[in-house]
Amino acid sequence: MKLGQYELEVPVFLAPLAGVTDKAFRETVRAVGGKYVWTEMISDKALNYRNSRTLNMLDLSGEAQPRIVQLFGSDPETMARAALLALECGANVIDINMGCPALKIVKNDEGSALLKDLPRAQAIASAVVRAVKVPVTVKMRLGWNDDKIVAIELAKLLESVGVQMLTVHARTREQFYSGHADWDWIRRVKQEVSIPVIGNGDVSNPEDAGRMIEHTGCDGVMIGRGALGNPWLIPRTQHFLRYGTLLPEPLIEERILVAMQHFDRVLRYKGERIGLNEMRKHAVWYIKGVRKAAQLRDEIMQTRSHDEMRAVFSRILQAEA
Repeated sequence: MKLGQYELEVPVFLAPLAGVTDKAFRETVRAVGGKYVWTEMISDKALNYRNSRTLNMLDLSGEAQPRIVQLFGSDPETMARAALLALECGANVIDINMGCPALKIVKNDEGSALLKDLPRAQAIASAVVRAVKVPVTVKMRLGWNDDKIVAIELAKLLESVGVQMLTVHARTREQFYSGHADWDWIRRVKQEVSIPVIGNGDVSNPEDAGRMIEHTGCDGVMIGRGALGNPWLIPRTQHFLRYGTLLPEPLIEERILVAMQHFDRVLRYKGERIGLNEMRKHAVWYIKGVRKAAQLRDEIMQTRSHDEMRAVFSRILQAEA
């Protein structure tokens, strides 16, 4: 699949996940073999204000191309200026969020709220496309609720203003992350536009990705929550789609060693106070299925230093030896 100048080999994307897909996690996914990762969603207003935390979220130094940055906002010109700033920070692709269901986002007419205002959604995409000379993509949901499915109409509008790829999360805003993703709508969108369509929703293993592509004809898949504590899901899915065979699940020892490397990256980029707080959730995800996981979760949540966190990891490794 082509996206601008980039030839994407077996496109399996790590979804943009707020509070998760920071630089440390993106580097971890790539370290185990993942190829295509996205930043967390970034506020256009905060970026225009040069907010220091937001600029840190846009640290793309040393990352492989394509570097995909997702922005969210509600004003076309503000989004266009933010896109230009993202390019200055090293972005190679600009993605526009039209799917985030969080109340704090939609109350400002951003994210999924744009599914209720298609002229505004089209105007935002058009302004960003005109402003930058790199591919512009959009991640969207099916609609606000089951009575207002707008995926096909919106997809056509976005294609008409030059958007080069669509990611369709096959749920409505009303569903949030509950229920089942309706892959039939991904297939319908794919049939109505000529640009690449990426499927998103309910891909928990490589076989799910194969079934999604077979069912919908989509050009690639995006994996979100399935990759929490399981960065190997991205490269294992890439391998399955390319060769039709399954790589083995990582052993517990490998999971813990990669978790420790991930922790080192978090500390390097965010320091101990913030890094430890953010790593606790990742550590809990990494130990899923480990013996005495409930007890270990309690220990992890009570850690107060990087040494204490490493001690928990070391005990798990010793128990598995």
